[in-house]
Amino acid sequence: MTKAPRLPRRRFLLGAGGLAVAAGAGWGATFLTVYGDRRRSNVGKLSFRNALRIPELLDPAPSADGRRHYRLTLAPGTSELLPGRRTPTWGANGPYLAPTLRARRGDRLAMTVRNRLPEATTLHWHGMLLPARMDGGPHQMIPTGADWRPSWTVHQSAATLWYHPHPHGSTGSHVYRGVAGMIILDDEHGDRAALPRTYGVDDVPLVIQDKNFHADGTLDFTETKLAETVAGADNLGVLGDTILVNGTYDPYFRVTTRRVRLRLLNGSNARVYWLGFTDGRVFHQVATDAGLLQRPRALHRLLLAPGERAEIVVEFAPGDETVLRGFEPSLHLGFPTERFMGGDDTFDIIALRAAPRLEPSPALPARVDGAPAPVAAPAGARRRHLEFTGLQINGRTMDMGRVDEVVPAGTTEIWEVERGDDWVHVFHVHGAVFHVLDIGGKQPPPYARGPKDTFYLHEFGTARLAVRFDTLTDPRAPYMYHCHVLRHEDEGMMGQFTVVEPGTEDRAPRTVPYGMPHGDPGGAPHHH
Repeated sequence: MTKAPRLPRRRFLLGAGGLAVAAGAGWGATFLTVYGDRRRSNVGKLSFRNALRIPELLDPAPSADGRRHYRLTLAPGTSELLPGRRTPTWGANGPYLAPTLRARRGDRLAMTVRNRLPEATTLHWHGMLLPARMDGGPHQMIPTGADWRPSWTVHQSAATLWYHPHPHGSTGSHVYRGVAGMIILDDEHGDRAALPRTYGVDDVPLVIQDKNFHADGTLDFTETKLAETVAGADNLGVLGDTILVNGTYDPYFRVTTRRVRLRLLNGSNARVYWLGFTDGRVFHQVATDAGLLQRPRALHRLLLAPGERAEIVVEFAPGDETVLRGFEPSLHLGFPTERFMGGDDTFDIIALRAAPRLEPSPALPARVDGAPAPVAAPAGARRRHLEFTGLQINGRTMDMGRVDEVVPAGTTEIWEVERGDDWVHVFHVHGAVFHVLDIGGKQPPPYARGPKDTFYLHEFGTARLAVRFDTLTDPRAPYMYHCHVLRHEDEGMMGQFTVVEPGTEDRAPRTVPYGMPHGDPGGAPHHH
């Protein structure tokens, strides 16, 4: 992945006036100091001495009512994230992070979410296709001390999803404190593919997060210091200098099988990772955000932006050792924004150490029969254009009562998503699956080809997505689309859409109740 080219003139000029004005006040010296300090790395500083924590697996059998019941209690606690230091944290069913939830297509799920945090929050099932009122977006607030009981039937393909808070204005702080967990969906096609699937042994969740800490071990929420703001490095949010994997600092994983499936989740607030192995080995990507690939894809590197997931299979020989590293990502930004947004940063993530004797693994399948076919837009598909610039979409800031788009159920549309500035932006849409058709008229990079719900906007310009919307309808409850850089989302870079019966779009409301009661069934949504 090559580094970004020089800025086109019209982008550079956006900052030229401010640069000239500030120069006479010592801005240049401040800028040079900040610019030098913003190149971050932990390479050579780790010993990989802590065994990777594996989140608890919740995989309940169906109850007498035929539903699988999951119980999650969100509460504050303290965690030893750094050696010998206690950090106040939040978590679900524990002090930090949350259990991995496992389910299958066709399962009827019943959640009980108990909010024992000191603030109202939500819990959003990121990537799940489900009724808007069960989605856990900003309208489904759970007051402190209250319980929320959403339920739905899983009707999508095998995939690696995740869940996290989504309260408007404070998603970033709630996720940063630690409320996040993985969801594994299975189906018959994934079963037949003979991919590694023993949880925590050869099928391993890796929740990758970056943090900053104060000297006493408490989390540092500072987005930018004064000098960084003066230098213009203040528009992304928290970029941490310490990496945690499943809440483990300086981690290693002991490999006991010939092949290991790593479920990668970027659970960071803002950081983008360019992942590969320090020995240059090839690995095979077998899934993107929203499902399995029809054919495993051999790669040396893949990009993972906040909210994105990827499943990879890595082959080992006895005694092998390698490190998963986040190399310098080419964010396709200009000078100096590339560095300010992490484009010059390098972080070791986790060491993988193979045992002297390894258990055999099935051969990697050449093809996964039944994996989702690419989303294809029909001729004459509806087109919508979204411009992501600054902290707005199409020049508008999020309004909880405004419906920005109305979409007919079950349709496939082309969404043209434009990055109109030199900031990191990550597009995420609820209640839909998409394939990237092209980026600036060119094919997307290999790792981005597959069913997705979250996507890094690579270029200054437009990416075209073929977006297939779910069949569940509810004209009064919206889904979200937004930037998954959490500071951007919190500051209003988000819109809302409803999914309605085809032919009723013109009659659908363009406003929704602000502050919809948590768990309000509001008339059961249904499949079109």
